[in-house]
Amino acid sequence: MVEAWIALGSNLGNRRSHLRGALREVLRLGRLRAVSPLYETEPVGLRGQPEFLNAVARLDTALGARPLLDALLDIEIRHGRVRGARYGPRTLDLDLLFYGEAVIREPGLEVPHPRLHERRFVLEPLAAAAPELRHPLLGRTVRELLENLTGCEAVRLAEGPEWAADLVNP
Repeated sequence: MVEAWIALGSNLGNRRSHLRGALREVLRLGRLRAVSPLYETEPVGLRGQPEFLNAVARLDTALGARPLLDALLDIEIRHGRVRGARYGPRTLDLDLLFYGEAVIREPGLEVPHPRLHERRFVLEPLAAAAPELRHPLLGRTVRELLENLTGCEAVRLAEGPEWAADLVNP
């Protein structure tokens, strides 16, 4: 089993319902071990759209990185994700942040996620769930990456980890 970390985001429709629905489907891919609190965040890259709800989840899985990513993309589609403008609004966004300590650079698959260390909306929930998780390329913990982040989007705690506690099997 590999410990994978997945970022979840939504800014269209019933955002919380999209995130919980995605987690229910993620349960088919392995054992959901942890889910962060929910954070409300302002959009990055394209203003004038609704705010996002963001969280992260830890999944222990026997799937390889590519099959896991493909399964996540399928979940996005089932939740109405339509790929349009980069950084545009979306019903559901699932990103594979870490896949164990693997470093993978293939067309369409980059792990660790190449911009996670620049994004407060990823680091805040990840630090809440796993502050000592170490980035395999940068050599810093998630807590250290968050402490050194400057000039980024607003991120506010929206709900504690109980929003999805019934789905977690620690």
